[in-house]
Amino acid sequence: MASDIQTEKAELETNYRTLTTAADQQGEVWHREINVIVNQRKSDIQEMKNKHLSSLNKNTDQITQKIMELKQIISDLKSMLKSNDASLTSTYKSRNSEFRTLVPKVGITLPRFFPQKMNKDRLSEMFGSLSPLSINTENSPEAISSPLVKPLLDEPRLTATIDTRYASLFNVTCLSEEVWTCGDSKILQLLNLQGKLLTSIETESGVTPYDIAVTLDGDLVYTDTKTKTVNIVKNKQIQIMITIQGWRPISVCSTSSDDLLVFMVSNDFQQSKVVRYSDSKETQTIQFNDQGQPLYSHEYNKYICENRNLDICVSDFSASAVVVVNQSGRLRFRYMGHSSDTEKSFKPRGITTDSQSHILTSDCDNDRIHILDQDGHFLCYIQNCDLKRPYGLCVDIRDNLFVAERHTAKVKKIQYI
Repeated sequence: MASDIQTEKAELETNYRTLTTAADQQGEVWHREINVIVNQRKSDIQEMKNKHLSSLNKNTDQITQKIMELKQIISDLKSMLKSNDASLTSTYKSRNSEFRTLVPKVGITLPRFFPQKMNKDRLSEMFGSLSPLSINTENSPEAISSPLVKPLLDEPRLTATIDTRYASLFNVTCLSEEVWTCGDSKILQLLNLQGKLLTSIETESGVTPYDIAVTLDGDLVYTDTKTKTVNIVKNKQIQIMITIQGWRPISVCSTSSDDLLVFMVSNDFQQSKVVRYSDSKETQTIQFNDQGQPLYSHEYNKYICENRNLDICVSDFSASAVVVVNQSGRLRFRYMGHSSDTEKSFKPRGITTDSQSHILTSDCDNDRIHILDQDGHFLCYIQNCDLKRPYGLCVDIRDNLFVAERHTAKVKKIQYI
């Protein structure tokens, strides 16, 4: 073991120098591209300067020509006054009216340079990211085992597919070896992994729930935008937990402290916020950043979850961002997608987290799922499990991922850790 460590230490400098070299090479590529852009802007400026000067010179030539004509006319008039030839006076025609109209003056507006505001977080993402340093302690068989960091699989595996029989599927939430699902129907379904219907619940309002979640006790909760309530299902009976005035509850999640986090928008769609409820009582509101600006867009299409480090994560479809705040509601970061070769822009839908504090969000339009670390750094995609329009997401206690596919109405169970 000591020999192995010495070998690893000997290779340490070489391995990390490779990473540093890769960063330098990427920097050189960026410098070259920036120089190309700067030189192009300088060329554009020089071309504008030349056009400006040419217009001024042309205007000067026109004015000089008129001045020369005027001087000639004045000289001719003086000669006429000195002459005794009356015919010159009788045939003279004044050109005063012609010269009352001045030569048009060229009006030129100087160009301005509008520097684009630099998004340092986005710039850092575009430059490239480092996978996290994973340090595992491997104990001998006789030693007491301790939880290890679970690495991500190079190739995630599809382990089960559940047909929900909805026309369109919106969301899924886990309950042990069973899943609750909601789709384009007033019926909520509890299914096992073989797709067998175990329980169905019909919403009292007759509308499709926008979001579903499971509490620590295993009870189903859902949001109803028609009645503006958050409801809980106990023993197949629906009870109202929270009634909201002036706002519409959109998405909901249960926290590690058994609170509920509810994302809601105002009735006039001009405001949005996250509200924490403890025992159905409002205890926290998260709406603005430190500068007093709204943290979230004001439209629907939001999903919410709590990470293991107690961060609150919201997928904001309209803002093309995952917005993460800490437990006190202070903005930690915004993830705006990862640079790739996809033609469609990043529009996150479902969102969930796992035991490693990874953040997973569905990129429905690009048929893939983004995996981030808890600080918002992109790690990898899940995209090789025949995903079609992934929408709602959840992760069970064993870190199995369940994906609700919008158009196929199937739930796919994926092992990715």
